[in-house]
Amino acid sequence: MAERSSTPFISYYVSLPILLGLLFSSSWNLVSAHQKENQGENNSTQCPAKIGECSSLKCAFEIFDASFFNDTEMLEIVKGAKEFNIPIMRANRKLVASVNGGLQYPSVLVFNPQWDTTKHSQPNTKTFKYPSSSAVRRPSNDEDIAFMTIIELGQLIKTKQITSLELTEIFLRRLNRYNGVLEVVVSYTEELAHKQAKEADNLLAKGVYLGPLHGIPYGLKDIISVPKYKTTWGSTTFKNQVLNTEAWVYKRLKAAGAVLVAKLVSGSLASVDVWFGGRTRNPWNIEEFSTGSSAGPAASTSAGMVPFAIGSETAGSISFPAARCGITGLRPTFGTVGRTGVMSLSESLDKLGPFCRSAADCAVVLDAIRGKDPNDMSSRDVPFEDPFLVDITKLTVGYLEDAEIEVVKVLASKGVKMVPFKLNYTVDSVQGILNFTMDVDMLAHFDQWQRSGSDHSYEVQDQWPTELRRARLIPAVDYVQAQRARGKLIREVEESFRSVDAFIGNATDWERVCMGNLVGIPVIVVPTGLKPISHPPANTRRRTTITTGIFAPPQRDHIALALAMAYQSVTNHHKQRPPIDDLGPHDIVNIPKSPPPP
Repeated sequence: MAERSSTPFISYYVSLPILLGLLFSSSWNLVSAHQKENQGENNSTQCPAKIGECSSLKCAFEIFDASFFNDTEMLEIVKGAKEFNIPIMRANRKLVASVNGGLQYPSVLVFNPQWDTTKHSQPNTKTFKYPSSSAVRRPSNDEDIAFMTIIELGQLIKTKQITSLELTEIFLRRLNRYNGVLEVVVSYTEELAHKQAKEADNLLAKGVYLGPLHGIPYGLKDIISVPKYKTTWGSTTFKNQVLNTEAWVYKRLKAAGAVLVAKLVSGSLASVDVWFGGRTRNPWNIEEFSTGSSAGPAASTSAGMVPFAIGSETAGSISFPAARCGITGLRPTFGTVGRTGVMSLSESLDKLGPFCRSAADCAVVLDAIRGKDPNDMSSRDVPFEDPFLVDITKLTVGYLEDAEIEVVKVLASKGVKMVPFKLNYTVDSVQGILNFTMDVDMLAHFDQWQRSGSDHSYEVQDQWPTELRRARLIPAVDYVQAQRARGKLIREVEESFRSVDAFIGNATDWERVCMGNLVGIPVIVVPTGLKPISHPPANTRRRTTITTGIFAPPQRDHIALALAMAYQSVTNHHKQRPPIDDLGPHDIVNIPKSPPPP
């Protein structure tokens, strides 16, 4: 989920006295030593130069930026922490923190991204009105079928030009064929897929059609639990873990008739693209990696290995992989999709969203998975309008300096009022706020993991292990101050949005990624072109993808979707296929031949 923070909410946090209690609970001898050490030098503010000598209370308090206490006050704090805080801490950990991943006992303190300008809308529980695709005919080869949209594939199934079982076999073969190159699959779910596909075909034979996802294969990021299959979180520590829990998003897709064909790679504990089995590659250039922890869902959708996949974002893990792999990806408004049964980094930042072949497909999937999850207090029935019915000629859309100009021109030609735009806010610690929020929240969910020393086996030592050790020393008061600053950011971004209905800009600008996740606004990443890579192998079609992001206010996902659909209706960048069968003569990666149909 992470690519590498009035006040709306407070989440899990740690406190200065609690942490001081931890630091000094092992032996009261340290207090006596401190008293001796400071005889005759009680007014000193200098820490020892060597870290090995840094045993004084003053040095410890400086770690918390709290060196303003005098010696007597510091000793009182340590005594109180030992006698009062530590027993409470241990009791609470025993109650709620013995299991990693944040799957149980969510915080009662809930983030709501709703703005004053959007809070009066009523929830829309009606399904969207999808465009007709009655003229769709089945292609003569599986390759062309694999790159059809959900809406097109749904029409093939509805008109019985193909069965769900046939379609499922096509995508299972592609997953097997290309996984050796891209490293996107953690677990194949063939037995379950065959069962669900047959059920979809049987329902259709009885005249029951569940909608555009009826019989459509898909993949789930492997932080989403499905009974009887491993949910590894991409981590060596949890690579054999089986959670017999049906994630809410899986339930929604199952109810819509979709067919799960694979659990797809998550970066280890939802960070970057490194996992216990390797590192996921970019289908457009296999010398590159996919970036972001939703690497498996993005790469597999881009390569035509699944028609769509569900990923997650806490800090860039939908935006970055979608941009790198040249695929359409939607990060919805925070709270749109329930997260029961999903590993948690931060309860106020985590979001689930689809990777698809088009913006219209993203709308179809969002329609199926949105809605209130009774076990996720952050989820809501968000009052979307139907994106297929939005009149874009009534919209005013801003464009930033880094927006792709082709998108600006296309939307202007479609009747959208396009205006230069600058996103103004005064909060200058956005990236730090996100790090404080994400790291402390994750530490609450992986407290036992750290305490047991399991972080020493983590795949990328300079990332989560280092960040979460540092997070152990974030005082509660400063965590709360970060959330107050977050509230200020939200109000300023809301004010900046008052002149536009949406804006366009680079979806992978890190400051913008942090801002968007803290505020909870939606963004859809759309492919806008390709460019040559530097020093390509001879006779290769490897490319670097070009994308842009369309951002909207919270609960206005339908506006971003409508604008993306308008752009894609007259361009074909989203229809391009990556060159995974044309790697170049110097490539050493072996692609096995496709097995015969069963």
